Amino acid sequence: MPSLIHGDEHLRPDYAVQQITLSSSDADYLDQLIPAIKDASRGGRAHHLLRSLSTFSDGREAEIERMCNTNHQEFVASVNQLLRVREGSVNLTSEILSLNQSIQSSTEKLAAQKKALVDSRGVRQNIDEATQALQDCLEVLRLANQVHDLSSKKSHYAALRALDELQNVHLKDITHFKIAEMIQKSVPATKKLIAEAVMMDLNTWLYRIRETSQFLGEVAFNYTEQRRTRLKDRAETFAYSHTFKLNSALELVSDENEEFDVLDNEDVQVNFTPLFECLHIHDALGQIDKFRAEYAATRKRQKELLLPSHITLGDEEESTLSALLEGIAGFAIIERATMRKAPQLRSAVEVDELWDSMCQSAVSLISKALHEVDNAEMLLKIKGVIALFIQTMGSWNYSVGLLDSFLLVLFEKYAELLKRRFSDDFQEIVATDDYMPMPINNLDEYDKVVNVSWYTPDKPREELSFPCVLPFSQMYPLCCIDIRNFLNQFYFFSDDHFQHPNVIDQTLKTSLDTLLSEKVCQSLVERLSSQYLGQIVQILINLEHFETACQELEQLLVAARSTATSTGESIVLSATEDFRSNKKTAEKRIFELVNSKIDDLIETAEYDWMAPTLETEPSNYMQTLTRYLSNIMNSVLLGLPTEIKELIYFDALSHAATMILSLPLSSEVKRINPNGVAALAKDVRYLTEFVDTLGNPILRENLDELQQTIALMQADGSDEYYDVSTRNKKYGRVDAMNGPLLLEKYVP
Repeated sequence: MPSLIHGDEHLRPDYAVQQITLSSSDADYLDQLIPAIKDASRGGRAHHLLRSLSTFSDGREAEIERMCNTNHQEFVASVNQLLRVREGSVNLTSEILSLNQSIQSSTEKLAAQKKALVDSRGVRQNIDEATQALQDCLEVLRLANQVHDLSSKKSHYAALRALDELQNVHLKDITHFKIAEMIQKSVPATKKLIAEAVMMDLNTWLYRIRETSQFLGEVAFNYTEQRRTRLKDRAETFAYSHTFKLNSALELVSDENEEFDVLDNEDVQVNFTPLFECLHIHDALGQIDKFRAEYAATRKRQKELLLPSHITLGDEEESTLSALLEGIAGFAIIERATMRKAPQLRSAVEVDELWDSMCQSAVSLISKALHEVDNAEMLLKIKGVIALFIQTMGSWNYSVGLLDSFLLVLFEKYAELLKRRFSDDFQEIVATDDYMPMPINNLDEYDKVVNVSWYTPDKPREELSFPCVLPFSQMYPLCCIDIRNFLNQFYFFSDDHFQHPNVIDQTLKTSLDTLLSEKVCQSLVERLSSQYLGQIVQILINLEHFETACQELEQLLVAARSTATSTGESIVLSATEDFRSNKKTAEKRIFELVNSKIDDLIETAEYDWMAPTLETEPSNYMQTLTRYLSNIMNSVLLGLPTEIKELIYFDALSHAATMILSLPLSSEVKRINPNGVAALAKDVRYLTEFVDTLGNPILRENLDELQQTIALMQADGSDEYYDVSTRNKKYGRVDAMNGPLLLEKYVP
């Protein structure tokens, strides 16, 4: 409290004493007294202060004495009462002291008991803390054992979760114990053991998957076959369905009611749990990148083990192609399913790289083994397996461009094998044919031949009588059968799956042209060198029918190509023209043989040009010649078309007339008398009568020169011949050089 003395007033001791006596409390009194004493001591006025205080004290005592004298009795009574109070107070004090001693004694006992209680509570707390610590340690040990138990039970992810809980939750409660340090140090090793255990399980799973891949591929192939069957059934039921392709959007929609999981069915079940568990564990361990690399390396090694060093493409029992493609299919299906279920593990790029690698290896293996295949049917089966593989993998969204391209290689070899086989067949048919009209014994035989041949009968089948003969020889229907088979075999390759129909169309046309031109037409032409007229005639008839067959084939190829490629462009086989042109060659060869026979017969003529008497009968050679011409027309040449027969007649008669005319023109003939001319005239008249029986006036024109020459030699004089106007009227067909020569030889 600040001093109440201000200015010079505090220098006055009596004022200071007055201020002190006015204090309201002892504390205030002291607060006033102490500064006053200090000020008096410093100012050398202590004796003044003491004097003022003594004066104040004396004044107070005097005042008290006055008060006491005035109230003495009340004071004495008060003192007495005070003494009694004091006595009671002393007694009370004694009792209080006694009570205090008693309380103090009880308090000491209570303190002792309290101290004992406090001590027991400390022990109890220590026991509780020890118990809790022990329980925490036991819980940690239980969890540690649980981690190992779960790991031994293959519950690796649960074990890792328990280990994580142990490390991040329970170990924190016992960090001050040695056991916590020991367990903390063992955590990395335990994690490593879990990772190794789960990798061991994954390797076991991968091994089983590798062993199951081929069977999985087989199941996938069978399912594709079932889809093919359903697609064909729908195509037969619904007209519009024939345009659907396997794996097309429309086919997939139509087939969506057929639920089938290739990876989970009654035949095979692929459980991805070990893979997912391993993936989760490595993710939890922060080793996902390492695991992804190890998994990719493992699958790559399995891919290498899947591919053999070589395969065989022989008989089905020995062929390893199906096993190879089934294994690749199963492997690729697992990869695609893994990518879809765990995209963080397998990317589309990695899966497609593996797929491309396997496809390239498969194509390489098949290409190396193709030399073993020398049979078109076997190659067709190989193509069928590859097509099934392509369609199966196409449904899993794999690129099959490389395999589609490889089918072109297979088709080229297939076409070459077909061409080689049918080439041998055609050559054998041509070589073994009897070149005689084909005999038919009954209606069944007739129907079979007509159905396989491109042939339009002259009569309805109801009007036929058996046995009968067809104009062509046996080689024609046999070749027709082979041609149809050849076409069918070609288009068999496009069944199920083949993305290059134009290649088939073009190759088929080229191959047909080659086979028909080189193996059929050329072989027939080579046999035209035969001296047997009947064979040559039959070859001509066969050539004509083959020309018709080629024209029908052109229409058939247009129809087949139109179905495959939706185009209707016309097709022209060069073989058609080959058969047409070589018909002329065959006709010429017939002319040659007939004329050669005519030459042989005319060479036997024995005219006595200076005969003394007249001949009464035609010459033997002339009778033989007309008989020969009649016979070949009614036998060997009977099957030829009328126009060809007439052409042969025309050429034969022209040639015969020329050869007969050459007889008197021979340099060996020096003189000819009327009897010699008469013998020649009789033979010409006999030949003319034969020609008249043929019913074709045009044929007589071939004998005009011969008749006019004989008429000239039998004329009364030669003046008419040298008269130009008369010669043109009567002897217009007589050669200008031959007429004078014969007139010179004539001796009347």
